[in-house]
Amino acid sequence: MARVTAPPAVDTAAPGAGTPLRARLLAPPGAPLVGSGPSPQPEPPDGPWQRMRRRLASVPRWVWAALAIVLLVAAALTAYAVTRPPGPAPITQHDVDLTVQKGLAKQAEAEAAAPADATLAHAAIAPSLVVITTRGTSAGAQSQGSGAGVVVNADGTVLTALHVVEGSSTITVAFSDGTTSPATVASRKPESDIATLTPAKLPETVVPAVLGGGLVVGAPVFAVGHPLGLVDSLSAGVVSALDRTVRVEGSRKLEHLIQFDAAVNPGNSGGPLLNKAGQVVGIVTGLANPTDQTLFVGIGFAVPIATAGGGAGGIAR
Repeated sequence: MARVTAPPAVDTAAPGAGTPLRARLLAPPGAPLVGSGPSPQPEPPDGPWQRMRRRLASVPRWVWAALAIVLLVAAALTAYAVTRPPGPAPITQHDVDLTVQKGLAKQAEAEAAAPADATLAHAAIAPSLVVITTRGTSAGAQSQGSGAGVVVNADGTVLTALHVVEGSSTITVAFSDGTTSPATVASRKPESDIATLTPAKLPETVVPAVLGGGLVVGAPVFAVGHPLGLVDSLSAGVVSALDRTVRVEGSRKLEHLIQFDAAVNPGNSGGPLLNKAGQVVGIVTGLANPTDQTLFVGIGFAVPIATAGGGAGGIAR
């Protein structure tokens, strides 16, 4: 009986094992062996989009955050610029002129509505003004006179012109509230034509006047008194000159007087001369008249309050 010999085993670890010789010989160098699976395909070259994507992916996150903030701010500014209201129109010369005219008109209205200086001065002095009535004997006959005065102290002291009360047997003062009282001469200063009176009875409320000074030529002044019996009258003028000297009845000489052009007549004597604040700056003492008439012709005189106050015993201001 014949013995069959098995073919030799194939070494699977050797290169090319299990592959027919022909197949090994025909395969090009580096080619995959037959039966070893699909061969890997080479990657295609990068395009521009792939390269850009990789670059963007390499950018840090904080850069993207900053860019987002910048874009949001830019968008907000753009929206504001588009939606904001239009700015004011450019100012023209006509606009300027119109504004100036309106301002002047408003100022004129305010000045017209404001009280006049004379009104304020009168309101300030009214509670302190008094009417002085005198009786006496002249050339064997009864005489009566009147003048003005002003309360200058809390004790009721009245300052007036000496010639208003000189030679009188009785003196009566009437206060602004209607109170009347007999009065006596407390002091006199003939060289300045100044006297002070002490009333026997005072009103319930005594309102002393406020005293002032420092006048200059051209300053507005107001004379308040009772000219020709017209009680509580005010006239307005300006200071015409200072430090005047005049001669009066009895060959007396009055010095350092204030000359003014506010109208004064008999009945104004002894009354206050006021500045625009209503402060007493002088006491009316006389008027200049080249005729025999005792009427005002444009020049009045007043004793400065500094001199008159000295005649009243140094009135406190």
